[in-house]
Amino acid sequence: MSHTIKLKKGFDINLSGKAEKKLAECDQPKTFALKPTDFVGIQRPKVLVSEGDTVKAGTPLLFCKMLEDVKYCSPVSGEIIEIKRGEKRKLLEIIILADEKIVSEEYKKFSISDIQKTEKQEIVDLMLKSGVWPNIIQRPYGVVANPEETPKSIFVSTFDTNPLAADISFTLKGDENSFQAGINVLTKLTSGKVNVGINSNAGQVSMFSAIKNAEINTISGKHPAGNVGVHIHHIDPVAKGDLVWTVSAYGVVQIGKLFLEGKYDATKIIALAGSEVKTPQYYKTFTGACINKFIDNNVSEQEVRFISGNVLTGEKIKSDGYLGFYHDQVTVIPEGNQSEFLGWILPTINKLSFHKAFGLLSFLNSKEKEYVIDTNLKGEHRAFVQTGMFEKVTPMDILPTYLIKAILAEDYDEMEGLGIYEMIEEDIALCEFVDVSKNNLQKILRDGLTLIKNS
Repeated sequence: MSHTIKLKKGFDINLSGKAEKKLAECDQPKTFALKPTDFVGIQRPKVLVSEGDTVKAGTPLLFCKMLEDVKYCSPVSGEIIEIKRGEKRKLLEIIILADEKIVSEEYKKFSISDIQKTEKQEIVDLMLKSGVWPNIIQRPYGVVANPEETPKSIFVSTFDTNPLAADISFTLKGDENSFQAGINVLTKLTSGKVNVGINSNAGQVSMFSAIKNAEINTISGKHPAGNVGVHIHHIDPVAKGDLVWTVSAYGVVQIGKLFLEGKYDATKIIALAGSEVKTPQYYKTFTGACINKFIDNNVSEQEVRFISGNVLTGEKIKSDGYLGFYHDQVTVIPEGNQSEFLGWILPTINKLSFHKAFGLLSFLNSKEKEYVIDTNLKGEHRAFVQTGMFEKVTPMDILPTYLIKAILAEDYDEMEGLGIYEMIEEDIALCEFVDVSKNNLQKILRDGLTLIKNS
């Protein structure tokens, strides 16, 4: 039975610099990277290649010793030029110098068969060795799923309500057959249903509405309406002992291409967006791309911050940094390294704030107004203040304020009772944005999840 969910809580962060829906012409980056730091909970990664080795797209580069069968593969064909490590020899990046003719790159070929006639274990084995398995994330904990377990359901969100997010209907246009094939594969992996969430705010029929073998659920509301965690909460909540898997829409397409074409296809359309981008638009590239080619002569001359992902949950990277495995956008905003006269006391209509007491006149603006924000926190860390704002931006039957306090107190029973199993960082990111106490709520939540997982 399909669900129609209308969310009343939330907050849309309407920023300037949304990408225009067209593909820009651009030379492909010369280097790409696989970053183990993109995968939450990965422990003791074992590198399978050495500097100087030649690899194909789909060649395994590393695995985690906790889940040895899950292989993390090269997105492109080329040569391993650097295995970058940090403090205590922590593995940071495996960098690949791509073949010069990257458009005709070499793929490692995998044998395929009819999805409907293939047994579950055979499907799992192919996904594990081909590199597509890390697309499957487990709830609770938000870690790469254990292939030996079976979830009660699988969830896919086909829209993103994060600030300046890429339009998934645009980035996956033409991949409908691969998406359907990916859904067909996922139905083999669960004892329950595959749930696909579509946006009823889009104003047009979604390209995903006609998908078969899945339950289509329509969701409307402000951010975080697109978060798959919100869909899970309202359709098939996660309690202690439950297991639900999630897959991004791009991940579904990548899985589908594996079973249709027999290759690990890491091609990806990404959005370059943000107020400091001269021409915000889309680019076709590969997972783990170096961003230097996209931003060359396309960013303002003032000091800026480059973010792989969105401004709420993304990762700060350098101008020659690499796109994250799960990211389909690069955001560029001003670096907030200057003090501001009178701060929030100064009356203005140009400040974005959920709190009507701040910014004074800003809440009088129309909903369509776009804002330019920088990285300035507009304050410093202070005592935890209960304002009731967390609950106003969280469209879930969860009390974030008390959950955060339970985590800080390391009260395991309270954490479980207050719904920690249903949340990961993206579900509390909006609370962090509106927090007047400037707490790093995403880190606090991750610390709590780690405590629970290791208990």
